[in-house]
Amino acid sequence: MTTRLNPYISFRDNARDAVTFYESVFGGELNISTFGDYQASEDPAEANKVMHAMLESPSGFTLMAADTPNGMAYNPGDNISVSLSGDSSDEAELRGYWDKLVDGGTVTVPLEMAPWGDTFGMCVDKFGIGWLVNIAGAQQAQ
Repeated sequence: MTTRLNPYISFRDNARDAVTFYESVFGGELNISTFGDYQASEDPAEANKVMHAMLESPSGFTLMAADTPNGMAYNPGDNISVSLSGDSSDEAELRGYWDKLVDGGTVTVPLEMAPWGDTFGMCVDKFGIGWLVNIAGAQQAQ
């Protein structure tokens, strides 16, 4: 296995809905384990909550998520952003992700030419997660 860096997003009672949505956006293989699968909570109300979910997409993205147990503090969306980036050869793919992420969400910066020459946009999806999409422009000689 190679070393990788990927986001891990915490939710409150809707991790399954969120990762299923992300699977519809990015495709790939989704594995979900619940607290009940591993008897990881003494609270029967938490048995069906997601203890760990991992989505691995065909493009090599890895996204992990879990429901926050009832006894732990939860502050949605204020501590994470997820960045998707590529170059102009990836533009159609990245725009496709953007279109799906903004469906039901909020565009905070439209996906358009940025001052630094890339196409860039920011949005918050319908689950309150911030996304940054960057499509690198042609490199200019210096």
